Amino acid sequence: MTGLLYDERFLLHRAPYAHPEHPGRLEAIQASLRKEGLVERCRRVQAREATAEELTSVHTEEHIAAIAATGQHDFTELDPDTYAGRESASAAWLAAGGLAELTAAVLGGQVGNGFALLRPPGHHAEADRPMGFCLFNNVAIAARKAQRLGVGRILIVDWDVHHGNGTQRTFWDDAEVLYFSTHQFPFYPGTGTILETGGDRARGYTVNVPWPGGMGDAEYLAAFERVLLPIARRFRPELVLVSCGFDAAKGDLLGQMLLTPEGYAALTSTLLGLARGRVVLALEGGYNLDAISAAACACLRVLIGELPGLQDFGQPNALAMRVLDQVILAQRPFWPEL
Repeated sequence: MTGLLYDERFLLHRAPYAHPEHPGRLEAIQASLRKEGLVERCRRVQAREATAEELTSVHTEEHIAAIAATGQHDFTELDPDTYAGRESASAAWLAAGGLAELTAAVLGGQVGNGFALLRPPGHHAEADRPMGFCLFNNVAIAARKAQRLGVGRILIVDWDVHHGNGTQRTFWDDAEVLYFSTHQFPFYPGTGTILETGGDRARGYTVNVPWPGGMGDAEYLAAFERVLLPIARRFRPELVLVSCGFDAAKGDLLGQMLLTPEGYAALTSTLLGLARGRVVLALEGGYNLDAISAAACACLRVLIGELPGLQDFGQPNALAMRVLDQVILAQRPFWPEL
């Protein structure tokens, strides 16, 4: 059975002005899942607050204290993009702890896989800095939780349209965690070049596929088939965590990518072939309410066992193939099977 994490308290994180990352995102996804009868087919996993040990596995004590202090004010502008209201710290604690709990449930066999409908998102958050709408790095915290539970090889796949700078930095020198990112480039936050391949102790364990705008289903699937899968088969992950941003969807308000719900379903199906299906999706970005709702439903259908229909997504474009060739050239010294 698929574990589904959702908590009404995530909706309390809000800005006093129009902001792309707003409670309506979760409300739209949840309404679509209910309309399609998908919620009832999952096992609800309850959110809980992250423990101090979980938070300090990724973030400094000063950062944690700074986020906690925002609860004393009606509104705090943490950077030009990132805000906190009076209830935002509470939501951030629940998002980080909830994803850690869902991950533990998958590892413990209580559920086979999982989907966490979280906010605030997390993959931009650095050890000592909130940024890019993110307060705590939920996926990084979940990965550290898995390591403490004895998991030796973790694959993090980040298909958000923005590069997950915080996640990459957390595991830059950790050869037990393979970080793979497809993202628009050049674009916020400016990181994620092909030549960013990991620190001295983990060369090749950071794999970046920086795309120009306009890439869609065929291109993303080619990145999985030509780059991710050969590396993952060698790495043999015991767990797959997905920074599941839907802002690479066609029609997103911030990105310029063209992924469809069928494309997201195909990507999810591909990942279920790894780690004995122990895959956990954690919501990151995505700002077109119709697009994120359709994509979330498509991904959840795959997680609960509905195989996506055979799709002919066509051939990837020539520009995408050139990017993938460059990625392979950079990574082949570490992964000869490419």
